[in-house]
Amino acid sequence: MAKRRITSRNRVPRRPASRTKKTPAVPHTDAALNRRLHDLTERIDIVLPEVTARVAALEHLLLELKVCTMADLRHAREFVRLQEA
Repeated sequence: MAKRRITSRNRVPRRPASRTKKTPAVPHTDAALNRRLHDLTERIDIVLPEVTARVAALEHLLLELKVCTMADLRHAREFVRLQEA
């Protein structure tokens, strides 16, 4: 006698998976670019004072420990300004 596979009567037939729809690319409008630029400007405005304070504290520590002189710091600042230009 042939053995038959027992199937559940409650079983729901499977549907083939449908492809997901791709969302269209959002064009970069002037408003979107302006918004991103504004967000970046705000971030920089928040971070810059903190970085400046840390640099000042480091310079103070270097002078206090007599690792360098004030003239050395001036020369270093001038070097950085030349590199930025």
